[in-house]
Amino acid sequence: MKIFMTLFLLSLSFFFFAPALPEAPTGFDNKSNGLVDAATHTADQAKFEEVEKISDGLGPIYNAQSCRECHQNPTSGGSSQVNELRVGHTGPDGKFQDPAIPIARGTEVIKGRSLVNDRAICPNGAFPSTEIQERVPDSERIRTFRASVNLLGDGFVEAVADQTFIDLAKEQCKKNHNKICGQVLFVPVVESPGQTAVGRFGWKDQHASLLSFSGDAYLNEMGITNRLQPDEVTSLCNTASEPNDTPGADGLADIDHFARFIRATEVPARDAQLAQSAKALKGAELFDKVGCDICHVHTLTTVPAGTKLNGGAYTVSSALGDRAFHPYGDFLLHNVGTGDGIVQSMTEHYGKNMYKITWKSLSLPEFQNTANKIRTAPLWGVRLHSRLMHDGESTTLLDAILRHRGESEHVTEKFEKLKSDQKEELLEFLRSL
Repeated sequence: MKIFMTLFLLSLSFFFFAPALPEAPTGFDNKSNGLVDAATHTADQAKFEEVEKISDGLGPIYNAQSCRECHQNPTSGGSSQVNELRVGHTGPDGKFQDPAIPIARGTEVIKGRSLVNDRAICPNGAFPSTEIQERVPDSERIRTFRASVNLLGDGFVEAVADQTFIDLAKEQCKKNHNKICGQVLFVPVVESPGQTAVGRFGWKDQHASLLSFSGDAYLNEMGITNRLQPDEVTSLCNTASEPNDTPGADGLADIDHFARFIRATEVPARDAQLAQSAKALKGAELFDKVGCDICHVHTLTTVPAGTKLNGGAYTVSSALGDRAFHPYGDFLLHNVGTGDGIVQSMTEHYGKNMYKITWKSLSLPEFQNTANKIRTAPLWGVRLHSRLMHDGESTTLLDAILRHRGESEHVTEKFEKLKSDQKEELLEFLRSL
């Protein structure tokens, strides 16, 4: 009995006094988090910032010429003021349907995507009479803008176990009597056909893998076809060989450099001076007291080094494994009254052949349930954003808080009942993030 009690006390001691996991490195200094050496990280950043030309395969329709155009504040990989346009309509069955966008004077119709590209490579000198600019037809009554997201620190987000998000959602539902209940969405891992994982990237959680996210962005934002997304949106004006993105001398294509660059970034750093102020410290307590932390979760941890993710295609390194980080977000989908009614297109994000593949744990009805939901915006680095919420429509932190309705209605009401000085303390805490 004495031996049993000793072992029991030792186990309790380990539980209560187990060493905390190492913190993920923070900063806006363009340094690697340890995943790769400095020279490799600099070279990957150069690929991320590279301006694509028509000869590289840019377009034919696109939004940006470089990843940096949409993800750069205060350094490459951060968020920006750039918005993208998405539209669609409600079908006879009451469900969201992707738009039909006529181009080339109606001789071709772009389908299978909610994204409407803002730019096109022609008419130009080679194709002076070819008109391919996308414009929204009056029939597409669902319209929204979505702000570019921060990518810094996303290597740690990718390395969070699926089960962590599943457990977090269950705990939210249980503790809040289903008033606040995050949705977990299993999405295809494009580089591992047939495999799925819990989505965490993009405003609709459309990707779980940074490599899948990279392939999607290269095609849909820049028009650069690649091994994961080999099909052009339109062949009009296109003269580049396919796929546009091919491996270099090191065996890596641009999408590989893009994914590795993001995986190697440090997480957004706090305003160290403001974070220690009495006002912000009181605000942090109020943040939790009113319930903001239910969705804006302080801390997440990554899987152990050596764990295989993304259908076995990616192995977590020691630089990213067994780390704690503080995103102030749960990366789950919630209805907070600002949903845009849009359901992500399967072919847009996962390729035109996605329906030819049997995907494990993929539920199309679950995708339909996301129409009026948006991924919780992680608040790390929020002080550096001039336009807030998924659409960039809120321009102050107070505006953003007061827009929270739906699942967060009662949390917003608690905030509104705070005294004016308490509200200012909570806002000061947010300004420190």
